[in-house]
Amino acid sequence: MVPSGDDSSEGPARPVQLEQLLRRAATGDETAFAELYDAVSPRLFGLVRRVVRDPAQSEEVTQEIFLEIWRHSARFDPSKGGAMSWMLTIAHRKAVDRVRAAEAARSRDEGYGASNQDVTHDSTAEAVVERLDAERVHRALGTLTPVQRQALELAYLSGYTHTEVASMLDLPLGTAKTRIRDGLIRLRDTLGVTL
Repeated sequence: MVPSGDDSSEGPARPVQLEQLLRRAATGDETAFAELYDAVSPRLFGLVRRVVRDPAQSEEVTQEIFLEIWRHSARFDPSKGGAMSWMLTIAHRKAVDRVRAAEAARSRDEGYGASNQDVTHDSTAEAVVERLDAERVHRALGTLTPVQRQALELAYLSGYTHTEVASMLDLPLGTAKTRIRDGLIRLRDTLGVTL
């Protein structure tokens, strides 16, 4: 029970009493903090319960709120607002933070689950698509000049460097690079690839 300073010994704590209890708690007065807890815990828990909804999490959040009030009671400034408003603000912020954290965790879990599901695929359809792509590439290679085709095959199918291609075709390096580039441009145009 919070001492009220008047004749009544029942009823909620008055704002001045809450401010006094906060000031005393700021000096490390555990008795004052216990009185403060008794005076405001139903109201703070009620606010948290409305925001968080889960009873167990609401209790956890309320504990965190009182821990923050205990640690930061010296920061309370009565010129900026009442003690109850200050504590309700802390409670609301903590409750909203818990809800956001829970939603973020749920979204992460759902996203992880969705992205890590085995995707069944039709291997026959995949093989058909690969075969059709290969046929298109072979037809496109047929549109190249023999020198362009040879330079591209050496560079991209056999894995030779431009310098090695130039040496193998007995061409200057610049000419070999030009033939490779021209061949790639013609392939791109034939296949209808846009960059």
